[in-house]
Amino acid sequence: MDDSKEMVHSKNETMAEQLDAFIAAEPVLDGALVGVSVRSASTGEILYDHFGDTRFHPASNMKLLTGAAALSTLGKDYTFRTEIKTDGDIDKDTLKGNLYLIGKGDPTLLPSDFSDFAAKLRHMGIKQVDGDVVGDDTWFDNVPLSPDLIWSDENFYYGAQISALTLSPDTDYDAGSVVVRVRPGKIGDKPSISVAPETEYVDIKNRAETVDSDVKEDLTVERQHGTNDIIVEGTIAVDATDYAEWIAVWDPSRFALAVFQKALSEQGIAWTGDVTMGESPDQADTLLTHDSMSLAELMVPFMKLSNNTHAEIFVKEMGKVKRNEGSWEDGLKVMEEALADLDMDTDKLLIRDGSGISHVNMIPPHTITKLLYDIQGEDWFEVFADSFPVAGEKDRMVGGTLSDRMDGLAVKAKTGTIFGVSTLSGFLETTGDETLIFSIMLNNLLDEEDGPAIEDELVKIISGKT
Repeated sequence: MDDSKEMVHSKNETMAEQLDAFIAAEPVLDGALVGVSVRSASTGEILYDHFGDTRFHPASNMKLLTGAAALSTLGKDYTFRTEIKTDGDIDKDTLKGNLYLIGKGDPTLLPSDFSDFAAKLRHMGIKQVDGDVVGDDTWFDNVPLSPDLIWSDENFYYGAQISALTLSPDTDYDAGSVVVRVRPGKIGDKPSISVAPETEYVDIKNRAETVDSDVKEDLTVERQHGTNDIIVEGTIAVDATDYAEWIAVWDPSRFALAVFQKALSEQGIAWTGDVTMGESPDQADTLLTHDSMSLAELMVPFMKLSNNTHAEIFVKEMGKVKRNEGSWEDGLKVMEEALADLDMDTDKLLIRDGSGISHVNMIPPHTITKLLYDIQGEDWFEVFADSFPVAGEKDRMVGGTLSDRMDGLAVKAKTGTIFGVSTLSGFLETTGDETLIFSIMLNNLLDEEDGPAIEDELVKIISGKT
C-alpha cells in the first residue's frame, strides 16, 4: 500500500473518531439532531459523514445557495437601478407633470442619495412640480413578507418588508428599517430618543425612565404591528451607553417616498398635487438614474452581516430578470434552476425563502459541501468566497458574524441562527495546510445560543488544533 495514502487514511480515522466521540459526549446535543459533512476542497472526497444526507434546517446557511444563485444568474457586475421620471415637461422653473421615483430593488439607497436626487432636480432649475410626487415600487410584486416569517420577527430589521423601493439607514444596508437610539437622562426623567434617518414617518412613544445605575436595566423598543408607532418602554441606567435598536418600518415604499418628499422640500422644491404611490407610465421621460454598487461589492455586507433583506431582494430580482415577475414564487424557481445548473441535486432540497429565516427550509450538509466544492471553478467564486466571515477578524466587514469566534483558526464560513437551529459552513485550513470544506448543522437545540461553542469545537477537531 502507498505509505502516503495510508497516512492520510489513518489521519482521517483519527479525526472521525474524535468527532464521533465529541458528538456522543456533548450533553447539549442530547436529543438534538447533528449533521456534519467534511470534504476535501481539492478532490471533493467526503472525509467525514454524520447524517450528511439527512435534511436539516439551514438557518442563514441558506444564503450560501442564494448568493451562489444570484451571482450565477445576475452576474457579479450586476447593479440595481433607481430612476426619476416625469410625464411632463420643464417650463422655466416648473415641471408641468408628475414626478416619479421608481425603485428597482436597490437595498443600498441611503438618505444622502435622496438628498442628492433632490439637489440634482433643483440644479435642473425645478422649483415646483405642477402635479403629483409618485413612488413606484411595481418592479416587485406586492407581497412584503416571505410566507414562513413568524409574526414576532417582522418588527425588527432582519424581518423587514421587501420592496422594490426601499431605504437603508446606514451602510450596514438594513433596507426598510430605522435606527432608534435611546440616551439616558437624569434619574427619574425620560431618556432622550432619536431616529435615523430623521423622519416623521414613525411616531415614537416614549414610556421609558432613567434609573439609578444600581437598578437592573430593562429596555424594550418595538413597533406595533400594522403601524409605525414605535414604543420605547422600561428602564435605562443613568450611566448606560446609548442603546440602539434597528426597527423595521411598516410599508418601506411609503417610507422611502416620505424621505424623498423631505429632501425635495429641503431643496425648496414644492408641488401642487399629492404625494402618493402609483405606477409610472411607459412613455415617461427619464430625468435621473442611480445605479447601486455591484453585486460583487454588495456580497460583502450581505454575507458578512447575514443580511436577510438582501437575500429576499436577490430572490425577487432573479424572478424579475428571468421570468418578468419579481415574486418569491418565480424567484425561487429561477434560483432552483440556477442551482441545478451548478450541479446541485435540487430534488433533495426544500427551499421557501432566500434568507433562511424560514423554519421550513431543508438542506442536507453534503449538499452544501458539494456546492462549495463544485463552484470553485466559477468566475465569480473568488468574490463569493471573499464575502464569507473570517474567524477572529475584528473589522466587521472582514470578520462579520465570526469576529469573536475561533481566533487563531484559518476559517472562512457562513453562520446561521434561528430558534432551535445553529449552523456553520465554509472552508478551513488544517494544521497540515490542507483546505477542507465543511458543513455543521445543529437542529432541535433547546437553546440555539449553545450552538456556536459546539461548532467551534468541531471545527478545532477538523482543523487538527485539538
